[in-house]
Amino acid sequence: MGTYFAHASAYIDDGASVGAGTSIWHFCHVMPGAVIGQDCTLGQNVVVMSGVRIGNHVKIQNNVSVYEGVTLEDDVFCGPSCVFTNVLNPRSEISRKGQYEPTIVRRGATIGANATVICGATIGEYAFIGAGAVVRGDVAPFALMLGVPARRAGWMCRCGTRLVLSGPGGDRVARCHACGAEYRESADRLVEAKRK
Repeated sequence: MGTYFAHASAYIDDGASVGAGTSIWHFCHVMPGAVIGQDCTLGQNVVVMSGVRIGNHVKIQNNVSVYEGVTLEDDVFCGPSCVFTNVLNPRSEISRKGQYEPTIVRRGATIGANATVICGATIGEYAFIGAGAVVRGDVAPFALMLGVPARRAGWMCRCGTRLVLSGPGGDRVARCHACGAEYRESADRLVEAKRK
């Protein structure tokens, strides 16, 4: 555990691990057993439950609850009021604490404001979940997911720019106009061909 900043109104419980350079703002609660990496930012009113793993350079905006069973890898962005779940069939009168479904958000992915991620999903590297979308299953790396339920509407560069693919089906390519990275679409997947 390194030197980090926590606002006076935040609660960091004994047994939580917070990395150096992380900032935890107003009214946050980090519970015992939570692990937060280095250089992260937790906005106002963020809750990080026991057992959660958060990588380095993660940004979690205001009003997000990261429930047990959720893993956020390095460089993930969680927009304001996005939602994670951890039980598929909750009932108030029935405890299902032993039935949490894992959710993994891979490196560099973005989850937009008010989007919902239903537990059990893996969101691929550098995927982009649009604001208000509802994700009900796995998401491919670099996929742009929009709507309710979320469907792939295109592909995103690792720099966060929407890609325009050209060429015949099954062999389409794209070059990011913002950063110059090159991609190839193959078998309904996008792979990074070359980075500038």
